[in-house]
Order: sequence, then C-alpha cells, then structure tokens
Amino acid sequence: MHPTTPPTAPATPTAPTAPTAPDTPTRVRLVLALALLATGLLAGAFGYGAANLVPTFDAVPLDMRLSFHAQLMKMNGITMQAAMGVSVVSSLTLAALTRGRTRLIAGAAGLLALASFLITRLGNVPINGRIKEWAVTAAPADVEEVLNRWETFNVLRTVSALVAFALLIFLAVSGPRRTERV
Repeated sequence: MHPTTPPTAPATPTAPTAPTAPDTPTRVRLVLALALLATGLLAGAFGYGAANLVPTFDAVPLDMRLSFHAQLMKMNGITMQAAMGVSVVSSLTLAALTRGRTRLIAGAAGLLALASFLITRLGNVPINGRIKEWAVTAAPADVEEVLNRWETFNVLRTVSALVAFALLIFLAVSGPRRTERV
C-alpha cells in the first residue's frame, strides 16, 4: 500500500480588499482619506444644522432668527465652501484614479457633493443675502414662504452630502475588486 496524498482543494478567490490594502497605490489611499474627511465634515455640518439649528431657528422669535442666521452665514461662508470644494475635487480625483465600480461610486459621490454646492450657491446663498437685509430692516410679508424655501434647499443639500459620504464609506469598507485597481 502506498500512502496517498489527499487531493488539494482548489484555491478559493479572496474577498475584495479595501482601498487601504497595502497593494492599493498610496495616492489612491490618500485621496480616499481626503474625500472621506472633507465629505464627512460637510455631511456632519449640514446634518448638525438640519437636526439642531433649523429647529432652533423655528423656535425663536423671527427677529432673533434673522439676526442669528445672518451672523452664522458670515462665519460659515469660507469653511463650508472649502469643505464642499475639497469634497468635490477629492471624490472626482478618486474616480479618475480608479476603474470600474469604484470609479462609478466615487464619481457619484463627487457629483452629489457638487449638487450640494450648487444647491447652496443657487438656493440658500441668495436667500441668505435677503435674510441679512431683513435682519437690519424688516422682513417682507412672504417671509415664511422664503424661509420654508431655504429649509427645503437645506434638506436637499444635507441629503446630497450625506449620501456622498455614505458612498465613500462604502468604498472604504468594501474596496475595489481586483480587476478595478489602478
């Protein structure tokens, strides 16, 4: 009798590795980290505003809301635009550096961050300008309608930023498939 060697099992494919895996190029990992940071800050700031500031605006007298809103927008202008810009550029750069599903998801995140920026610039910012005027003069008769429109734009940009962030988290957790790497 000859001792027999048990047959070897066929090699099983390994699970996809996250973009932080050692064989993922450093530039891709760094761009993903930047996209996560910027988009997370953006989503967090908008989420905090939607969950805490807007209900507070609605709970105080109109003149107080207008004064506080005008002051808050002075402080937010640069920081929020910077977060939106870095979110868009880093997500779209990640899309350019990758292929396949990763490219599509990173591109979608970049477009959602861009949507958040456009909603802000074309929707919220013009209303913020009017609010600044009303804070030092008087609010018009349609103030409630205008403030409701501002809140609708706020919800839209918040959801856009949150979905962009969720897509980037998905990429960080699931990673590109082997055929998608740079």
